[in-house]
Amino acid sequence: MVYIAIFPAYSSMDMSIVIPTYREETRIRACLESVLAFCKKNFEKFEVIVVNDYSGDHTPEIVKEFGKGVRIINNEKRMGKGFAVHTGILEAKYQFVLFMDADLATSIEELGKFLQYTKEYDVVIASRNLPESDIVVKQPLHRQFAGKSFPLIVRLLLLPGIRDTQCGFKLFKTELAKDIVRKQSIFGFAFDTELLFIAKKKEMKIKEVPVRWVDKGESKLSVIRDVPKMFLDILKIRLNSLAGKYASQKA
Repeated sequence: MVYIAIFPAYSSMDMSIVIPTYREETRIRACLESVLAFCKKNFEKFEVIVVNDYSGDHTPEIVKEFGKGVRIINNEKRMGKGFAVHTGILEAKYQFVLFMDADLATSIEELGKFLQYTKEYDVVIASRNLPESDIVVKQPLHRQFAGKSFPLIVRLLLLPGIRDTQCGFKLFKTELAKDIVRKQSIFGFAFDTELLFIAKKKEMKIKEVPVRWVDKGESKLSVIRDVPKMFLDILKIRLNSLAGKYASQKA
C-alpha cells in the first residue's frame, strides 16, 4: 500500500489514535501495520491505544507483538464500544486524538484529508452520506436501510445538518474530547451521536468530511438487537438534554 505524506505544515502535529476492539484477532495485525506505517511517515510524535473490550480471543497477544508505540488496555468485562472509546480518549496524551475502527473500513490514509480543518474546527468527522463520499463496497440492503433511517432521526431530533454520525473515524482536539467524554452516558453503538451532541451543546465547531469507505462485513452491530437500542438511546440523549445533564458552555 502506498502512503501519501501529509503536507509539511501538519507533520509537526502530535497524534493519539484510539482503536476499540472486540474479537478482532483476524484483523488487528493488518490494522496496526497500516496505522503505524502511516504515522511513522507523517507524525513526529504519536501513540496507538488499543482498547480491548473483553474479547476472549488472541487480540491482546497480537497487539503486544508490536511493542513500543502501541499499548493495549483490557476491559475486565464487556462494556461496549462507546466505553472503549471513552477509555482510550481519557488515556490520550497528545494534541489530537482520532478514534477509528479496526476493520479499516475507513483507511488511516483518510486522516490526511482531516488535518487542514483542525485550525478552524474542534471536531472533524468522516461521512459516508455526503455527495462526494466514495462508497466502494456497499452494505447489505437491510443495513443500508438502518444506515439511512437512523441518521434521519438523529438530524430531526438532535443534530440538524450532520449527515453521518456513525462512521467510526473521528478526530478531536484532545482536551476538548476529554471534556466531552466526561459527560458521556451512552456506551453502546449510539455513543458517537451523544459525543457529537455534547460537542454541539458546548458550541464546538464540527466539520463533516467525505471519505472513501469499504464495507468489510463481519460487523459486530446486530440490526435486530442493537438498532432498536440505538433509537432508544437517541430518546435518552434528548431527555438528558432536557434535564440539563449536558453542559452548554464552551469548554
